Amino acid sequence: MTWNWEGKDWPNFTFDLSAIQSELDEFFILAGELLGVSKVVSDKDKQIFMLEIITNEALKTSEIEGEIFNRGSVQSSIQRHFGLKSEGKKPNPAEFGIAEMMVDLYRSFDKSLSHDLLFSWHSMLTNGRRDLVDIGRYRASPEPMQVVSGHLGRPIVHFEGPPSTSVFGEMEKFMNWFSDTSKTGSKSLHPVVRAGIAHLYFVSIHPFEDGNGRIGRAVAEKALSEGLGYPSLISLSQTIEKSKKQYYVALEKNNKQMEISDWLIYFAKTVIQAQRRSIDLVEFILAKTKLFDALNPILNDRQRKVLDRIFREGLDGFQGGLGLKNYLTITGTSRATATRDLQELVEMGALYKTGELKSTRYFLKLKV
Repeated sequence: MTWNWEGKDWPNFTFDLSAIQSELDEFFILAGELLGVSKVVSDKDKQIFMLEIITNEALKTSEIEGEIFNRGSVQSSIQRHFGLKSEGKKPNPAEFGIAEMMVDLYRSFDKSLSHDLLFSWHSMLTNGRRDLVDIGRYRASPEPMQVVSGHLGRPIVHFEGPPSTSVFGEMEKFMNWFSDTSKTGSKSLHPVVRAGIAHLYFVSIHPFEDGNGRIGRAVAEKALSEGLGYPSLISLSQTIEKSKKQYYVALEKNNKQMEISDWLIYFAKTVIQAQRRSIDLVEFILAKTKLFDALNPILNDRQRKVLDRIFREGLDGFQGGLGLKNYLTITGTSRATATRDLQELVEMGALYKTGELKSTRYFLKLKV
């Protein structure tokens, strides 16, 4: 099988942007809308939004690769990196590492992409790993770098990267391309197009022993931020993770050829969804502040604790809604008190109720 990097035209990707022109235009419109919405919220809410986005991205970029981390630990680590007070659980090395990398991505959005920056991200990402040989440097093993699935006896090879002996040279070309296609470069590209190609280009080289997907998505987010001139703060990995099978299909479909219009269509639509989700999150945080400001004087401590817990679940809330059992677990109160508390929350307009008896569920009554 021939991979894209083995072709005579590598790495000169070709594409037709006519199918995504509306998305390319919408990108800047939504970026302006997100910036505008962010300006009307308080500094405290801006901080909450930033923490939520970075935490979600850290968790979801890891979940795409099958790694599940504790949300409280990751957010606690992010807060500490920003010098904020944190009372969360102490993170393990992997949780600390992904948090550190995502904070650095946010802080270094305008820093030139370099080998050293990528090595730094890889060292952060692989914090605590003992099973890797090449940490903080490109892979050097003579063994083929393959992406496989299936049984050990009958593996399915989805992709094979260039041999390790050519990785540094390939990454030199990648760095030059990334610089040339920047906003001030000689071959400037639209931020969404540049980010989409950067991600596919990077994972096609697969320069590291592990962590290529997560670093590749970070490079894509960096490209978007550079194009805007400020951290994009969009839910890119979160949007990808919700339909990660489609993501892997799109990558695999475009790793054997240089014509990548299909990939850019997938990527552009994903970016637009991610921007809209970020706008929804800002409005969700704003709605939370308004609700607590309005109801705080009449909420009891149990109700306040439960509402805060629901809000921590984010836009998607509790899967299937909040039930009486959830309320009992969170508050440790009696069934009679919990039932009364929930009824009061409905009457206050904080929650709305669906179903009856054992099927009764409660949801936040917010317009987002």
